[in-house]
Amino acid sequence: MQQPLSQSSFRQVVLLVAFLNLAYFGIEVGVALAIGSVSLFADSVDFLEDAAVNVLILLALRWPARRRARVGMLLSGILLVPGAATLWTAWSQFTVPVPPAPIPLSATGAGALAVNFACAAMLTRHRERAGSLSKAAFLSARNDVFANIGIIAAGFLTAYTLSAWPDLIVGLGIAAINADAAREVLAAARSERAAAVP
Repeated sequence: MQQPLSQSSFRQVVLLVAFLNLAYFGIEVGVALAIGSVSLFADSVDFLEDAAVNVLILLALRWPARRRARVGMLLSGILLVPGAATLWTAWSQFTVPVPPAPIPLSATGAGALAVNFACAAMLTRHRERAGSLSKAAFLSARNDVFANIGIIAAGFLTAYTLSAWPDLIVGLGIAAINADAAREVLAAARSERAAAVP
């Protein structure tokens, strides 16, 4: 019979996930700015957002369910920030579409994939533990895995086509994925708040 997962175990996982996201944000944003990649920039902002989400989760873990639900609603809004940043970056690239360097694009995407896969694996066992909060952390990591696969593919397509469009399309896809995650977290937070009403 599987032993129940402790609160301290969940806190340790969330803390480690926050640290990994913050560390890789620094790497990815540097490469994104150096090669002019929309998809990497979007993903780097997403790493920063994920770090913030996990820090908020740590702060809110001991709060009552109704208060946690309010934080879950706040997190649903935070999940939209990378999408807004991506749209702004993509708009600036539409005017002068310059393809990013494909090898750094794919290599950095592969590193991001490894980090996000590790984070998603750690959070899988805890994804229902703290309602909308743990759901937000898990969905962020899971969606980032799909985004990173797209970034790697964009690198290969950029090398083949010498076009900026694969990078732009993947960047906009990341924005759409985050919007859907925000919708799921908001729905979970609303259900959590309704259940907490006396």
